[in-house]
Amino acid sequence: MGKVKLGIIILLVFIIGSYFYTNMTYIEKPLKKMYSAGFTEKQIKLSDGTVLNYGEGPKNDKTPLLFIHGQGMTWEDYAKVLPELSKHYHVYAIDCHGHGESDKNPEKYTAKAMAEDFSEFIEVVIGEKTVISGHSSGGMIAAWMAAHSPEFVLGTVIEDAPFFSTEPGRRENTYVWVDGFQLFEDFKKQDEVDDYFAYYLEHSYWKRIFGDFLWNWFSRDAIAYHEKHPDEPVHLIYLPPQINRMFESKTYPYDYRFGEAFYDNTWFKDYNQAEVLAKIKTPTVFIKANTNYDGDLLLAALSDVDADRVVQLLENGKRIDIDTPGHDIHYDKPEEFIQIMIEFLDSLDR
Repeated sequence: MGKVKLGIIILLVFIIGSYFYTNMTYIEKPLKKMYSAGFTEKQIKLSDGTVLNYGEGPKNDKTPLLFIHGQGMTWEDYAKVLPELSKHYHVYAIDCHGHGESDKNPEKYTAKAMAEDFSEFIEVVIGEKTVISGHSSGGMIAAWMAAHSPEFVLGTVIEDAPFFSTEPGRRENTYVWVDGFQLFEDFKKQDEVDDYFAYYLEHSYWKRIFGDFLWNWFSRDAIAYHEKHPDEPVHLIYLPPQINRMFESKTYPYDYRFGEAFYDNTWFKDYNQAEVLAKIKTPTVFIKANTNYDGDLLLAALSDVDADRVVQLLENGKRIDIDTPGHDIHYDKPEEFIQIMIEFLDSLDR
């Protein structure tokens, strides 16, 4: 019996230790692997003086691939998939305007302006036709590039971009509006709390889901971490990555004026979503995460009906569904995402 108890204790220690080790290293390990694979961080100044920060994989003679991340993230969010994809592509990943180390100029916070700058990036830095892959708002930028700058685009992978759900009259019933854009506007109108992160934690949608006790506990530690490490994404080692990602996404280096452009709809200046999609002629894959609702509130980037409409508008489009409740498919299901990107390249070669 003594040996059995000892064995159980050792097993429990191993399980608990593994849990905390995973929580402590899940951010650092992919980054270390990515940089070990030969990725470097660089900057380029465009013709109008705009500075864009980006990561580049090891130089090779393979087809170039440009990643455009979603709102609130940075180019390093692709760390899990970059090393493997660098064996098949010459990979670039860019910090969008208002994010990471790229310029924070509100005049550039429109999909069209960013798409034009990224097209110049391809012309100046990459120098040949490129596969572009955009996540969320980055997917809408990629779509504009494919529609209006086809001379730079071999094909496009659009990852769970919020087409049509972002239009006025519908966007108000989406999670990202309730727990993001509208919440920040409410924060600006009050004068009791100075720090938006603290305000967000107090009013977040997730407080109702987790309950006051757990959420207040998480929030207290998240605020303490943020105060101690103001330049780092909040990361609580006792929480699994799926929950920590909520805190991370609110504390990456990000200009909230970018989100305000979504709130007042200026991000979509000169951007008719249906017309953009219909104008794309090159091969395009649309990757869709799971669709969930809380009553009438859409807990997804877009509905299944929206995704079907996207593919119907594309001249040469294909939809791929990935079984993941999270919006960041490349992060939540990296192996599946890698396979999609490899198969897409193979289809272009054929």
